[in-house]
Amino acid sequence: MAKNIYIAGAEQGSGKSAIALALMEYLSGHSGKIGFFRPVIVDGPSSDPLIRLIATRFGLTQSYESLYGCTQDTAREYLKDNRYEDLLKLILARYRELASQYDIILCVGTDFKSAGAAIEFDFNIDVANNLGCLIIPVVRGEGRNIKQVLAATSSFHKLLEERDSDILTTIVNRVNPHHAGEIKQALAATRVSRQRCPAYVLPNVASLSKPTVGDIARALDAKQLYSSTETLNREVDNYKVAAMSISSFLTYIEESSLIITPGDRADIILSTLMSYPSSAYPQVSGLLLTGNIEPSASVQKLLQGLGDPPFAILGVSTDTFTTAMEVSSISVELAPENERKIAAILGLVEENIDLPALGKRIESSRSTRVTPLMFEYELVQRAKTNIQHIVLPEGNEARILRAAEILLLRGVCELTLLGDPRIVREKISALGLSLENVNIIDPLTSPLRDGFADTYFELRKHKGISREMAFDTLADVSYFGTMMVYMGEADGMVSGSVHTTQHTIRPAFETIRTKPNTKIVSSVFFMCLEDRVLVYGDCAVNPDPNAEQLADIAINSAITAKMFGVEPRVAMLSYSTGSSGKGAAVDKVREATKIAKQLQPELKIEGPMQYDAAIDTQVAKTKLPDNDVAGHATVFIFPDLNTGNNTYKAVQRSADAIAIGPVLQGLNKPVNDLSRGCSVTDIVNTVAITAIQAQEQ
Repeated sequence: MAKNIYIAGAEQGSGKSAIALALMEYLSGHSGKIGFFRPVIVDGPSSDPLIRLIATRFGLTQSYESLYGCTQDTAREYLKDNRYEDLLKLILARYRELASQYDIILCVGTDFKSAGAAIEFDFNIDVANNLGCLIIPVVRGEGRNIKQVLAATSSFHKLLEERDSDILTTIVNRVNPHHAGEIKQALAATRVSRQRCPAYVLPNVASLSKPTVGDIARALDAKQLYSSTETLNREVDNYKVAAMSISSFLTYIEESSLIITPGDRADIILSTLMSYPSSAYPQVSGLLLTGNIEPSASVQKLLQGLGDPPFAILGVSTDTFTTAMEVSSISVELAPENERKIAAILGLVEENIDLPALGKRIESSRSTRVTPLMFEYELVQRAKTNIQHIVLPEGNEARILRAAEILLLRGVCELTLLGDPRIVREKISALGLSLENVNIIDPLTSPLRDGFADTYFELRKHKGISREMAFDTLADVSYFGTMMVYMGEADGMVSGSVHTTQHTIRPAFETIRTKPNTKIVSSVFFMCLEDRVLVYGDCAVNPDPNAEQLADIAINSAITAKMFGVEPRVAMLSYSTGSSGKGAAVDKVREATKIAKQLQPELKIEGPMQYDAAIDTQVAKTKLPDNDVAGHATVFIFPDLNTGNNTYKAVQRSADAIAIGPVLQGLNKPVNDLSRGCSVTDIVNTVAITAIQAQEQ
């Protein structure tokens, strides 16, 4: 998987394009295959200028469309329909298509052209977090004194840290050159980031913010009447509208002026040409002819006789006033043709940013973040890599049917619904769903029932059941679905939207049973919070596990977490942290931690530990300092079912979290339970999890 870096301008005019160019230049020579991505671009007749610059300069072979998530117009449509999460999912999906091809992906955020700075920066944080990126915030220093720069930087850091973002470095760009040293020292002294990331300061270089004649030509879609690469790269300090006599005009021009005049003003055109080689007059940067009027044939003949003009001559169709207004509003864009400006930018960045040190931080840093959107996206994509067959016993339930349609439309897995086909089809029709080709089996009439009954009788006859009792038992959808999994007719089962947990999992305990060396079947919930996914276990199956069983639950929960992309850092929870507490309950957790460490020495696990010490870095520094798990736990093991079940429900309701599960672990084949209050999304996610478990087995 690629390492992800996200350059986020903290506001308009931060100069993030220059940072992106310099970082791409350095990484391309030091860090393998480098890709480039923008989440949202402004759609228009020409390509995004930054994508054009990067793709051209670094020879990216992907199509233009593959290098961005969506256009600004598309983003607006999603937001207008209150589909914010769907917008993030769209960007994530487009990004992941690209990321698989590269070692490092450099992402550059939005351009602050449509929303308030706070709103747009917040959006960039969401995108960066969901792409799993290390963030480089770029703060504008132009027009700010030292105090204002520090306040702005601190404010943006606070926003990032409130969202638990991973900051790679901070860059304050375009600061007053006279204040650059003081600002750098002040940033180092104030430690604006709790993450202790380095901060760099780039002084403002006036020439870099000036447009070139080529910038103006591209912005106005001007016709290049006479030009060359050299003349197009000339910088424009100001523009002059020439509508007066020659004598007045000659006293009006300034150094590096762009002269704007109608195309039929032969006197202005010729006098501009005559002024250029004269030491008595400033040298202009270019001539822009308006009104869709080209010089007369005689003037063109004269120009041709003079050889190549010393500056570019451009033509536009708009009138002089409109053209002047458009020129005044042009923003500077880096173009791949402008080698002089590119070289100046690279020199500035290399002089003021320790790129080798930054490269080492990139190599040693990798965001371990898993957001709910990332988690859900990965579930579906992984399930699709090796299609499994999942049975859903509750075929009459509306939520199950809606989820089944989504799963089949997205190609996540094969499905079998259990129930009376006539009743199920009527329900599908009433809901207006597209499930024409879904497989439906009625346990009461299925030819599989006899064979299943024979097998179940052999498995359970030592418990005193008869063949007739086995046959009757197989009329139950949970038993029938479980036997489909046991007999290889399906790869996994998901139930529980209208049945109890015991009704769902008891048949699996009786037939599928546990894996070798597994001491106990347990469960986890994937708790999808706003900005991360945590794993809670065991919150559904075991009322009061002993120390050995609790160690087994911890190890299996870590395996499950890793299987689904959550880096396991296991906190063994209790009412006491470290060695301070006494009592049977805390002693059990302490012993379980010891057993787990002996069985899995490489596993990051610590306990006993209180919940606040496990999840909050500031509390961890006080209660359990210098510990890899404390404050950074991703897997939370509760000492008993009473604690675990109440905690997951409290977090689910109080934090508006999505709780996916319980996901059973330790069975020979996957069977998973749903909450009776589950949503359609919960069902889709649980089926995808079950399919992935089946792949692993």
